[in-house]
Amino acid sequence: MTEPSESVVVLDAKGLRALAHPVRVQLVDLLRKHGPSTATRLAERLGVNSGTASYHLRRLGAAGFVAEDAERGNARERWWRSVHHVTRLSDDELSEREPEAVLAYMQSIAALYGLRTQRTLNELPTMPAEWRRVLDLSSVTLRITPQEGLRLREELAEVIDRYRRDTPGQPAPEGAARVSLITQLLPDLPEATELPEASEQPEATEQPEAAESTGLPESPESPEGA
Repeated sequence: MTEPSESVVVLDAKGLRALAHPVRVQLVDLLRKHGPSTATRLAERLGVNSGTASYHLRRLGAAGFVAEDAERGNARERWWRSVHHVTRLSDDELSEREPEAVLAYMQSIAALYGLRTQRTLNELPTMPAEWRRVLDLSSVTLRITPQEGLRLREELAEVIDRYRRDTPGQPAPEGAARVSLITQLLPDLPEATELPEASEQPEATEQPEAAESTGLPESPESPEGA
């Protein structure tokens, strides 16, 4: 995915440790999505107290992820803004040196994506029909090599690059709305306890009950994400 270089931060060890906390990942996400805000307002969105939000914002500021917005702040109220639009973890050596921090960071990201999905589903009953048809929760299992997996990532990025990025303050066409597109490639590597092949499994004596419908629109199989 192409981004202006000044809007992308590539994680180093210091940045990785600073972001290895779910509250900090969510704070950065909110500031990138909705623009500058105060600790009090961010705390209300996250369901934490303002002191907790202030503490984590200061830690993020020390690591260079957020900065005070002097144009909005005053003696009584500090406003914060995101410094970057995109965070990347692309250093294999860093992953080897800081495995626990990488795991904590990735778990925080996964938790954030789960929250995004649940918020959208909570709004489903009042969502306009035209946007319900856009919503998609799909999963497909592939058998690919590592090289094919990397090529798949590149091809997905090329498709996403055809569409408009959500940037606070930038104009968008009438009728446009913010959409979260989450792509995941989850290697499912063989384990010692892997189930036998279908031909070796015992014949079922009962037919399982049909799965209850989720009420979501049908969609063709595609890599998970929506």
